Amino acid sequence: MTPWRAPFVGSSGKELNASITIPGSKSLTNRYLVLAALSGQPVALESPLIARDTQLMAQALQSLGVGVDTRDPQRWIITPSPLRGGTVFAGLAGTVMRFIPPLAALADGDSTIDGDPQARLRPMGAIVDGLRQLGVSIESEHGSLPLRIHGTGHVAGGTVRIDASASSQFVSGLLLAAPRFNGALDVYHEGHPLPSQPHIDMTIDALRLAGVTVASEPNHWRVEPSPLQLPDLVVEPDLSNAAPFLAAAMVCGGSVSIAHWPARTTQPGDHLHTIFERMGAHFTYHHGDGTELDAPLAHGTYTLMIHADGAHTIRALDMDLHDVGELVPTLAAVAAFADGTSYLRNIGQLRGHETDRLHAITTELRKLGVDTETSEDTITIHPAGTHGAGMHGAILESYADHRMATFGAIIGLGVPGVSVKDVATTSKTLPNFVKMWEGMLA
Repeated sequence: MTPWRAPFVGSSGKELNASITIPGSKSLTNRYLVLAALSGQPVALESPLIARDTQLMAQALQSLGVGVDTRDPQRWIITPSPLRGGTVFAGLAGTVMRFIPPLAALADGDSTIDGDPQARLRPMGAIVDGLRQLGVSIESEHGSLPLRIHGTGHVAGGTVRIDASASSQFVSGLLLAAPRFNGALDVYHEGHPLPSQPHIDMTIDALRLAGVTVASEPNHWRVEPSPLQLPDLVVEPDLSNAAPFLAAAMVCGGSVSIAHWPARTTQPGDHLHTIFERMGAHFTYHHGDGTELDAPLAHGTYTLMIHADGAHTIRALDMDLHDVGELVPTLAAVAAFADGTSYLRNIGQLRGHETDRLHAITTELRKLGVDTETSEDTITIHPAGTHGAGMHGAILESYADHRMATFGAIIGLGVPGVSVKDVATTSKTLPNFVKMWEGMLA
């Protein structure tokens, strides 16, 4: 496969002036799909993300007997049905491999769950252990994929104590299925700090939208059994997928607008405006009537615009990113152009993502001539000259990781001669990335 030549802007003096519409959130789409499958009536999802991860989730639910009609790309209809055993292929989607096992435990019959070769390296022990504590029979070598789950049609409920420090998805997967358990579920996290609290908040919000009672304390969640009544919903744009486009304005200068930014959201990507402001950007919100605001009002959706002077200096970043780990590849790419050393801290959980992202980021930055160090949970980036002047071109690996592919695209804006292997891996969450990227630069 021929590497994709990343477009270069560099010191051409061309500043960006682009408006981008980002497709729906993967995290919300897949949570809504699971809850819709367990609901008491058909559910319509407006503007779902159509990408590999969400299509894999839809296929997984179909294999368990759920009706998922995706013929209208703007309006998916999910029709609940009694769950049956099935064969599930998770690809490399963490939400599929971690959200589906509790549903398979509720199914009548045996289910098998497997995925891409790299998926067998991703942590799964906590979900296996948690379900076994609830009396579910699961076959798994080394606590990883493939899994074979012997579903009996019901799960008793009870108390689960797991170490979810590798991924908040272990907690979310249990909570999403819990309303259908026979009794209440108490989940306790025991171990290193739980990563990505915003994703737990997202799960709780989604459950409450479906009428479920959820109690939340630090490292403890309780879900009461109850009928689910998820309403028809419009899926928010995926704010983490907005990250590389906002980063482009940081590297090139100018402005990039993201349409339909929600005033209130649990998505980790909502932190981008505060992080990039620390690195020297300025943001404004524009209401539908054109009114410019420094911050959004309590309700509604807005156009978020990042402004960066073409001659601006990107400030180094020293920040705990534990709760927004999915943004780290983007932030690392921008930090390579900063005015000093950046420290991206408390992100050890990224070693268990689609790839070991700490290793991947360090390896690829070093290829470009950037002095980079990695400890157990921190990446230290020493830029190679002002605004990346000392970096040189290279062929960058994507590691079958969509965030590493967009990392390479961002670097390529400011460094000539950068190519990215397998940029098509962006189809995991953003199938039209290359077209959108080149359109932004046009």
